[in-house]
Amino acid sequence: MGGQVELVRGLYDSFAQRDVAGMLGMLDPQVEWNQAEHVTLWPGGPVVGPDAVAGQVLARFPELFGDTFRIEVGRLHECGDVVIMEGRYRATVRPTGKDLDVQVVHVWDIADGKVVRWQQYTDTWEFAEATGIRPLDTSTAGAG
Repeated sequence: MGGQVELVRGLYDSFAQRDVAGMLGMLDPQVEWNQAEHVTLWPGGPVVGPDAVAGQVLARFPELFGDTFRIEVGRLHECGDVVIMEGRYRATVRPTGKDLDVQVVHVWDIADGKVVRWQQYTDTWEFAEATGIRPLDTSTAGAG
């Protein structure tokens, strides 16, 4: 496996060790971070930049999952400057006490040794069931 896979593996290792600064250091200053549409943490569009990823996404993990959230990295596929990860999320949701156990795919776009774009695909229905948080409804944005 090449350097792109090693970079992504390093990101997952940093996440597992709760090394947020190390993880954010591997992101491009203008990284585009895309949560799966309508997943619990989806803000309605992309999050841009490491500080926004930290504040709008990662900062919400402790309130929702405590320290139980895990990413089980399965297969990593390197396709030039793109790495695809197949895996699972596992956690216990603090507000509901329910277990979260869902498949996930991450698509990492890399340029000049940094992540420039990240896209998540996961089971949004299971997230809503486990967290009790209704997905963001963008169809009514601006209405009313």
